Amino acid sequence: MDTQRTARGSVRAARAVGQGPAREVPPSTVARLPGYLRALQGLEGVVTTSSDELAHAAGVTPAQLRKDLSFLGSYGRRGVGYDVEHLSEQIGVVLGLTTQRRVVIVGIGNLGHALASYSVFAERGFAVVGLVDADPAVVGTTVAGLVVRPWQDVGEVVRTTDATIGIIATPASSAQEVCDALVEAGVVGILTFAPRALRVPARVDLRAVDVASELQILAFHDRRRTSTGDWA
Repeated sequence: MDTQRTARGSVRAARAVGQGPAREVPPSTVARLPGYLRALQGLEGVVTTSSDELAHAAGVTPAQLRKDLSFLGSYGRRGVGYDVEHLSEQIGVVLGLTTQRRVVIVGIGNLGHALASYSVFAERGFAVVGLVDADPAVVGTTVAGLVVRPWQDVGEVVRTTDATIGIIATPASSAQEVCDALVEAGVVGILTFAPRALRVPARVDLRAVDVASELQILAFHDRRRTSTGDWA
């Protein structure tokens, strides 16, 4: 899905887990690390894996994989490959997954409800700790074990739960207001599903998922293949 990133452009790999010196990790590499981690987690019972095997599972070239992992100070062992458990730990540290991240979701419609109940969050180190909505019919209901709080309580919800990440699942018309409130409350990362551009200060990271735009891009490629007869 389409994502956008603002604010900090890179992160520093932790020296504690690398096999070599820490280096600045480019944003493009950071964007691929979750895919590498997912591929590693799929190697159940496997002790070591080659760059070719891991690259195939992650959908990248072996050269790209080796370059990306070199930023972590991990180069594998010739003839042996990468230690699956150790590499998973390295990537987890760089991505900040060694500490559980607390998340507040604003907008508990169909999408927000599904996100609140998404079990994969917990498996990957994220805890949904607060739900907020402006609809009186939704406020006070229980979703995934959490009581939905009223919109005017969003700041209190963020502060009392120590949430650092906010998810916006509201209509586009209210998304910037929600974004501003989350930033004011102290979140440092926002994931938005609202189909509009949002503004955040430099200290806050923003990621956007626009499903409709992705479908439009797929429609463009489908039209092009149909008009040219290229089905390769």
